[in-house]
Amino acid sequence: MKKGSLLAILLLYNCFLFSQASHPDSSFYNPHDYFTSTFNPPTGNMFRSAKGTPGPMYWQNTASYLIHATLSEKDTSITGDVTIAYTNNSPDALDYLWLQLDQNIFNLKSRGVATSSIDNETGVLGIDRGGYQIDEVIILYGSKMYKVDPVISDTRMQIRLNDPLLPKGGHISIRIKYRFIIPADGSDRMGRLYTKGGVVYQIAQWYPRMCVYDDVEGWNTLPYMGLGEFYCDYGNFDYYISAPPEMIIYGSGDLQNPQEVLTAGQIKRLADATNSDQTVTIIHADEIGKPSSRPASKANLTWHFTMKNSRDVAWAASKALVWDAAKINLPSGRKALAMSAYPPESKGDTAWLRSTEYLKNSIEIYSKNFFEYPWNVAVSLGASVSGMEYPGMIFNDYQLTRGKLWFLIAHEIGHNWYPMIVGSNERKYMWQDEGFNSYINFMATDIFNKGEYVNDPAIYNNNFFAFLDQSTLPNLKDPLITVSEAMDYAQHYQYYNKTAYGLKLLRTVIVGKDRFDYAFRKYTEAWAFKHPTPYDFFHCINNAAGEDLNWFWKEWFFTTWTLDQSIADVKYIDNDPAKGSLITIVNKGKIIMPVILKVIQSNGKSEILQLPVEIWQRGAVWTIKYASTGKINQLILDPENVLPDINRKNNIWEETK
Repeated sequence: MKKGSLLAILLLYNCFLFSQASHPDSSFYNPHDYFTSTFNPPTGNMFRSAKGTPGPMYWQNTASYLIHATLSEKDTSITGDVTIAYTNNSPDALDYLWLQLDQNIFNLKSRGVATSSIDNETGVLGIDRGGYQIDEVIILYGSKMYKVDPVISDTRMQIRLNDPLLPKGGHISIRIKYRFIIPADGSDRMGRLYTKGGVVYQIAQWYPRMCVYDDVEGWNTLPYMGLGEFYCDYGNFDYYISAPPEMIIYGSGDLQNPQEVLTAGQIKRLADATNSDQTVTIIHADEIGKPSSRPASKANLTWHFTMKNSRDVAWAASKALVWDAAKINLPSGRKALAMSAYPPESKGDTAWLRSTEYLKNSIEIYSKNFFEYPWNVAVSLGASVSGMEYPGMIFNDYQLTRGKLWFLIAHEIGHNWYPMIVGSNERKYMWQDEGFNSYINFMATDIFNKGEYVNDPAIYNNNFFAFLDQSTLPNLKDPLITVSEAMDYAQHYQYYNKTAYGLKLLRTVIVGKDRFDYAFRKYTEAWAFKHPTPYDFFHCINNAAGEDLNWFWKEWFFTTWTLDQSIADVKYIDNDPAKGSLITIVNKGKIIMPVILKVIQSNGKSEILQLPVEIWQRGAVWTIKYASTGKINQLILDPENVLPDINRKNNIWEETK
């Protein structure tokens, strides 16, 4: 291109930008951003159907675990032996296997330590001798057993096989002997709390785990760096924890040997709790530390737990906790058990004395509205971790009270639905678990105890526990689709809040409660114990709700665009209000939404008009022919402030006198 021609084009472009900025009705909106075929979720295939459900040839691998571990208070360590039974259901032969070594994040040389910013409140703290010590890896495949030297790279471990693991049902056994030091501060996901009565150990990411091999990425080997959480296959767990005899172990799943590790009185109280809707105390505060509260033993006691069809297990150990429990009533008629354990200093009728009540009610609400809780036990453990979730086990801040404690317990146990039942990839798509979970938490808060905490300012304000405040939208730096670790840390809560806000908009404004609730439940049912991608979710909601929402998926999850609807002009047909009015509205921002317009006439009549998003298909300006019977006194866009409009000053038009 000639320089003169290029200069002319640049001058014209600058003039265009100037005119856009200076014109009061100018708009950043372009309908071709939405109403073209440039954004569509990937097409369906035999593995993942176009309607957003698993296809007829969907597959996923399975990993079951047999674990023996010992807790040593002398050096605050775990020594373990895990045997992983891994089945390759994929159509691919696997020459090597990848495992997750999450404890390696606490090594002083880990990527997680190196990339923790100084203003990250939950930054990873490296410790001396942090991470796994892998002592031995043995492979059993067919009739062959052999040792391997694993290749360890940060929080991943590769095992190179002598013979490929065959597809479509190939089975291999991996035995690993390992040990690690329990970090005091485990990146707010595990660790140690020192209380008056003794140490509380919260133990997670405590055994080498298989990475997921799927039809989307192959091996998912993103390193664990602290913010992005986990992605695990499903299987059965059979695990044994040996610990000092004065300790109680609280674990994911079902305790198999209560007669060996509990007293007769504790077993009786647990049996009472399984039949009680009211909280029953298993260990009272004044029983803590007394010899009568433990079986007589000088040696370690071994606690045996099992959990079926789970993606993980976690546990806690302490001699210093109050323990209580109550029955959970599930829609099918099946009963489960909600339990809480917490330091005596957390006790109080506005504090942890209500933990089991909160846990029980959360599970009953989620089971009724989304998917029945599939396991037999759930535990809320109060200690130093501010809030973290595992199947059947949640770690919560022991200092919280009232509404904050309710919402935290409801949030963490809500993760048993997203992503513990619906197994999305947390390491890549934080919004698909944190956001979905925040959305159902607010629904549960509306229901719990006739809305006890609905107006609690500790929950409903502009922080972690709130739907995204509209004033923050213009300042967001990263779209929700951003990989977890790449999200600006100061704004990572938008994964929670902006997602929840978007789902609320779909339910209450864009799609409607009945259709959206049905579609959201169909998504949950279709992907229970499976691995959906974001696009599976988009497909599923589009199909089950009967609405092409690709415009919404694009703007809400892939951009940081904002909404600015405005009223531009009002005219009367033939200058006679009785003949009707012409109301012109402008979409000045990049986001599009339906229009909610309140019309107030001088004769006292008022009406709410609702216009679909399709009015923006041809451009940023739309004129409504309204059958007025008198002069219009006032127009209000979005009168209930339900839309994320960033400039409400242009949402009101009033007749000039």
